[in-house]
Amino acid sequence: MMTLANFWAAVLALAILLYVVLDGFDLGVGILFGFTRDEAQRRHMLATISPIWDGNETWLVLSVAALFAAFPVVYALLLSAFYLPFSLMLAALILRGVAFEYRHKAGARMRGVWDLGFAAGSVVATFMQGSVVGALVSGLPVGIDARYAGSGVLDWISPFAALCGVGLCLGDALLGAAWLILKSEGELRERCYRLLPWLLAAVLAFLAFAFAAALAIDLRVMHRWIERPWLVAFPALGLLAVAAMLLGIRHRRDAGPFAAATVIFGAAFATLAVSFLPYMVPFSITITQAAAPQSSLSFIFWGAGAVVLPLILVYTITVYAVFKGKVRPGAEYH
Repeated sequence: MMTLANFWAAVLALAILLYVVLDGFDLGVGILFGFTRDEAQRRHMLATISPIWDGNETWLVLSVAALFAAFPVVYALLLSAFYLPFSLMLAALILRGVAFEYRHKAGARMRGVWDLGFAAGSVVATFMQGSVVGALVSGLPVGIDARYAGSGVLDWISPFAALCGVGLCLGDALLGAAWLILKSEGELRERCYRLLPWLLAAVLAFLAFAFAAALAIDLRVMHRWIERPWLVAFPALGLLAVAAMLLGIRHRRDAGPFAAATVIFGAAFATLAVSFLPYMVPFSITITQAAAPQSSLSFIFWGAGAVVLPLILVYTITVYAVFKGKVRPGAEYH
């Protein structure tokens, strides 16, 4: 049954997924940027994301706003639990944005500083996002009053959370390489084609290791595979996308790798989301328990749900349609 609480949970899931994919590839470009020494290729990489990178982060803003308005209990709990990683992530995103803009105006001496800021900001932001997901999967201590019951700001740190942080860095690098193949020409495109199989192998190795680690430490989320055996459909879809990516690499179909990488991310996201349902905070607070009063949900529906969300969707689709096609080497910064 579709209630307003379920509607806002679906909106939140959609916004997070779009942020993970859209900002994921430009964070991935930033990660790969740090391993690139050729200035012409660096400029080419930045030109592929310059018209869209800041718009991608709109989905992060929408996610936070929807969480605050529709599920304030979860917003308060997550902010208490992840104050430090969220602060580091925001600082990294700010540094990354400043560095992106300033490097084009800096001289040769300062350009290296901004280049380091852009790459480091991309890595730190991605690592923190992955670590937060890993900590959520591991489980948060929640009191009977639905408040965070941890003992300190470092409780979120664990080997599994750090593993997930590294895994998301690899995944975003895979998305970034696939995006560069889709959007670039010449040596940068060929370099990414050579890099993509290695990144794909690294991502698959991470997923296998994370699955084994989750079984070894007996995470509660793994029991859902017994309760809901149909969950295997999502990893199966991911494996089909892996096969499609390999075919795209082999036949040099430039659109194939990015489409396949998007499906891989979508399958991973769906696996976690469906495993957690009906919980907003696994396995402590349900969607119904977390939802704001009905009057509040109805009020924000007619503003954010009926107006803002469609406008952001139209804006996103329009931007990608306007800036479709390849970015040639030497293209000017938009």
